[in-house]
Amino acid sequence: MKLSDFDFHLPEELIALRPAVPRDSARLLVVRGPEGRLEDHTVRDLPDLLRSGDILVANDTRVLRAALIGRRPARGEGADVEIEVNLNSRLSPDSWSAFARPGKRLKEGDTIHFAHGLDARVVAKADAEVRLGFNRSGAELDAAIDAAGDMPIPPYIASKRAPDAQDASDYQTLFARNTGSVAAPTAGLHFTPAMLFRLGEARIRRTAVTLHVNAGTFLPVKSEDISEHRMHAERADLSAAAAEAIVEARASGGRCIPIGTTALRTLESAAASADPLAAYSADTSIFITPGYRFRVADGLMTNFHLPRSTLFMLVSAMMGLDVMKRAYAHAVEKGYRFFSYGDACLLLPGED
Repeated sequence: MKLSDFDFHLPEELIALRPAVPRDSARLLVVRGPEGRLEDHTVRDLPDLLRSGDILVANDTRVLRAALIGRRPARGEGADVEIEVNLNSRLSPDSWSAFARPGKRLKEGDTIHFAHGLDARVVAKADAEVRLGFNRSGAELDAAIDAAGDMPIPPYIASKRAPDAQDASDYQTLFARNTGSVAAPTAGLHFTPAMLFRLGEARIRRTAVTLHVNAGTFLPVKSEDISEHRMHAERADLSAAAAEAIVEARASGGRCIPIGTTALRTLESAAASADPLAAYSADTSIFITPGYRFRVADGLMTNFHLPRSTLFMLVSAMMGLDVMKRAYAHAVEKGYRFFSYGDACLLLPGED
């Protein structure tokens, strides 16, 4: 298929710069069945839209305050240079790959000084991407990054406004447990403690996986032939207990509904390596496009995605490209809010 097949018109004013308050007051477009029947709801309707015995699967990754500003000390008679660093993927307990600007002002061996005594040495460099070795490690490094950095809000928001204190809570899900992401699994941003209580009352089960989201999630597809695109790898983990809960729920007639594309990609990666579903821990670069056969995900709750993006390709794989183009056209017409802080949709391909 061609990249242009996944284009659609999106008015810029529909890109949300702040989330709905409260979180579960966001709108929810339900897309049902092979014909793609459309229903307008709000996220707080979710317990009534699912069935007793269904299982929701969240991504419990926690976002680091991974947008850092430091300084590279002067060389000779020059001046110190301010360096913007956006962490990408953790490589070891004390090292990360990162994007640095201006990258041309850095050399291997340089040290970058950040706030609160956090330092990083440039271990390796390739264009704007660098490998940084820090003077802290593990949980101590995580705490130092959180103290020195800002929330890494997406570029389409950061181009409109600077991150602020509100983003520290807005851009973190209530499922967040395991530190390692530089972007939020944004479908999870819609959940509140009150809604979790109502889901429990409705006998809708929950479990979690971990996928640490890196900056590759925002990289555009550049090849017109989408089969030539290569996804960036991200670390994904599914515990034996979570796999067992999902297998049990589906065997009992329940549906597996991932909360977000990151949870879905973790499950489908695990399902590709073991049948029945079992514990999984590996880097995944799975790329889901129309024609893909889903092994474990029976539906999906997700936000609205960018035109020509791998995520719009994924939802088109689940519901069909024509259905999703019609659903997104409806969302635009009705003024749904798009992207990380926007509204959500619930995809249920197996319903009549």
